[in-house]
Amino acid sequence: MTVRVRFAPSPTGELHVGNARTALFNWLFARQQGGEFVLRVEDTDVERSETRFEEQLIKDLQWLGLDWNEGPDVGGPYGPYRQSERAEAYQQYAQKLIAAGSAYYCFCSSQEIELERKAALTAGRQPRYSGKCSKLDPETAKARKEAGEPASVRLRIPNHPFRFEDLVHGLVEFTQEVIGDPILVRSSGLPAYNFAVVIDDALMRITHVIRGDDHISNTPRQLAVYGALAQLPRQTASEPDWNPPQFAHLSTILGPDHTRLSKRHGATSLGHFRAAGILPEALANYLALLGWAPSQGNREIFTLPELIQSFSLKEVSRNPAVFDMEKLRWLNRHYLKQSNPERILNLAIPILQQAGYIGESPDESALTWWREVLDLLLPSVGELSQLPAQAAVLFEYDAGASLQIPANNEVISDAAARQVVEAFAEKTLENSELSADRLREVLEQVKLATQQKGKNLFHPIRIALTGTASGPQLDRLIPLVEAGSRLELPKPIKSCRSRLMEFHKALRGI
Repeated sequence: MTVRVRFAPSPTGELHVGNARTALFNWLFARQQGGEFVLRVEDTDVERSETRFEEQLIKDLQWLGLDWNEGPDVGGPYGPYRQSERAEAYQQYAQKLIAAGSAYYCFCSSQEIELERKAALTAGRQPRYSGKCSKLDPETAKARKEAGEPASVRLRIPNHPFRFEDLVHGLVEFTQEVIGDPILVRSSGLPAYNFAVVIDDALMRITHVIRGDDHISNTPRQLAVYGALAQLPRQTASEPDWNPPQFAHLSTILGPDHTRLSKRHGATSLGHFRAAGILPEALANYLALLGWAPSQGNREIFTLPELIQSFSLKEVSRNPAVFDMEKLRWLNRHYLKQSNPERILNLAIPILQQAGYIGESPDESALTWWREVLDLLLPSVGELSQLPAQAAVLFEYDAGASLQIPANNEVISDAAARQVVEAFAEKTLENSELSADRLREVLEQVKLATQQKGKNLFHPIRIALTGTASGPQLDRLIPLVEAGSRLELPKPIKSCRSRLMEFHKALRGI
């Protein structure tokens, strides 16, 4: 039997990392088993579903590196792959269940249902539908429906518990008392989730349902639907046998405060991570580790092909996983280092343009300079959105402001530090440009002249040239400052000569 799994998002918003992990686990399982991965769009929430969200989720999944054998964009033998286009199948099987006596029309209004719910809660009982419409004569109920009276369709829940072997949680059991007769089709004609998903999964021959554990309480209702449909006579050989798929419910993803991950924890959608400069291979690698513990021990870096080879549902934990942004940045830093520099430049350009550091149409000299800048700065960033803050050392020099920083002021207030700066300025201003070799030569001369070394030598000079006591290697940074000062950039860069002159002027003002 061919393994068939599906990812079935609702196009009501951006793709969340929890749903992205579910898609990834389904994809990994299908590819490892030599099976098929189906993308199905569950768009029956007509008020919130939008085409733009469907288009975006497809782009996000493709960006993450996933592909599918069947879906709304590629077609397939069991389409259509949007629930909004499958209404005929839902109505057909709802009518068959009514005819078989497994389902019935319910004429209770929403107000009546709410009164029942409140009464149950007041009495300390689990809220569930009383089932009063199940006692109606079927012919009478049919006549009322045909006369135009609004009615939903409910399933008769059999009098036995529901058990299933979850591939993550083990044996799970629900008593029928906590379920009540669920709605299959609303009075509006739209199918309820637990009915549509069963029809779709069965007709699409889904063998394994891998989804979040927030759906685990839906499983007994779906098993009841499978059981009722299995009692119907098969009219053609192509009809499914209505055997339930195997279920695997993935643990919830939590934020650092151990509450369910949400927008209040920061970026949670794939679009946000993509815009921040998280690479797709880093995010896929990280999502795979959320709830899956590989048998290879402490190994944490996996390519997608390696994940396919290594992934196992048996190693998926039932315990919630905590989303650690710093861990993701650590992985991203690894992939940034491994990536083609031209690719990283192309990804960084929009971020740097937004910061005002790159123009709309940079010339080749500017791009060549930026390649060198990125080579210097990338080891210090966990996501590309951090580049502007790192690049500020080149663009945002303000001697007066730097001397207002207590730590800088403490260094420069020392007489020996001022002597270092003065000696450095004297030697530097003799030459119009500080190349890497010239910088090392000047530093050696200042060291001999002042008898200062280590941080006592480098900190004052760094503060004078960059406005900060820490940062990238000076012998790599300063030549970039000099080269950048000669380029036509949206925000001009001050040369080392200009910086030293400004710094001396600021010093006199203290």
